[in-house]
Amino acid sequence: MAKREGLEVSIAVADAAMLSDVDVVPAYPITPQTHIVEHLAELVANGELKAAYIPVESEHSALSACIGASAVGARTFTATAAQGLELMHEVLYVASAMRFPMVMTVANRALSAPISIWGDHSDAMAVRDTGWIQIFVENGQEAVDQVICGFRMGEDKRVLLPVMIHLDGFALTHVIEPIELPDKKDVNRFLPPFKYPLPLDPEKPVTMGAFGQPFIYTEVKWAQEINLEKSKDVILEVWQEFGKAFGRQYSPIEQYQTDGAKVLLLTMGSYSETAMVAVDKMRNDGKEVGLLKLRLWRPFPYEELRESIKSADILIVLDRAISFGGPGGPVCSEVKAALYGGEKQPKVVGFVGGLGGRDISIAGFEEMINRGIEIARTGSKREFEIYGVRE
Repeated sequence: MAKREGLEVSIAVADAAMLSDVDVVPAYPITPQTHIVEHLAELVANGELKAAYIPVESEHSALSACIGASAVGARTFTATAAQGLELMHEVLYVASAMRFPMVMTVANRALSAPISIWGDHSDAMAVRDTGWIQIFVENGQEAVDQVICGFRMGEDKRVLLPVMIHLDGFALTHVIEPIELPDKKDVNRFLPPFKYPLPLDPEKPVTMGAFGQPFIYTEVKWAQEINLEKSKDVILEVWQEFGKAFGRQYSPIEQYQTDGAKVLLLTMGSYSETAMVAVDKMRNDGKEVGLLKLRLWRPFPYEELRESIKSADILIVLDRAISFGGPGGPVCSEVKAALYGGEKQPKVVGFVGGLGGRDISIAGFEEMINRGIEIARTGSKREFEIYGVRE
């Protein structure tokens, strides 16, 4: 029977991987995801999880081992963060292009230099174009649920893609929250055993990842893009079935207090909960403000975004990463591109904030929204502003 208890989010994520019956866990520790792979090591050592736990010498090796495990049809899980994710970078493209399902939780952390172990989305934005399904979670319950959903999404024969689950480092990974771990029997009904359609077989050897000459490379990449785009239908289907099975509903973009809202704030990850309180306060003060929480990052939910902003005159976007030398944060740039040429054209205002783990308070979100309204009406000297920076 499902039970709700106070759990550290990292521990709960590891438990979700166990509930998903993972077969192989290649692991290399890096702050702030270390507790995830540590707990999985404990679960394997004490016999609760029947899986091959592979301690490797680097994150590059961890993902390489994941690829090998998935290629033979094993349900595969790993976790990383920040510089570890960047060390994996070249292998990320291999996993997606070769259509190897796996789930990787990324405990989002700022990239060096200077060295920072605290959270922002710099690591996630650096790998946005690697061909993985990517989902951002708001709290510990979502993290647990999306790990389970991630296996169902990626292993679907219509998809066969790796999945990244992004959860904010420290703000989520090291926090104890009330979390409901689903009953194992219910998870088994929701998540069938993994059956890879073309597993490696020593009796029938094949070449995987062969040389791609110019006459075929473009077609392979185009097929990969089309497949990632089409995966959204399966993602929506999985979330709908998960809602029926477990009573928790998920969507690519979650709307909060958006009825009649002329001003919308768009956020990703754990800061959304603080933003909700700020929106409530401003609503109580009579301001027509709402919140959009972007959950599905790849494939990008264009249609859902366009539908969600129909009532708005101003859309304020918070990025937790800088696109150095660019016109704004990565999320804001994509939002602008998604809305360009559409029927509804709200004024889009971009902020970058929360870098290197810096908090944004309730009052801070109110200040950001008010400043965004001011910029929309009177303009700014910059393409985007960094909230709270000391100059």
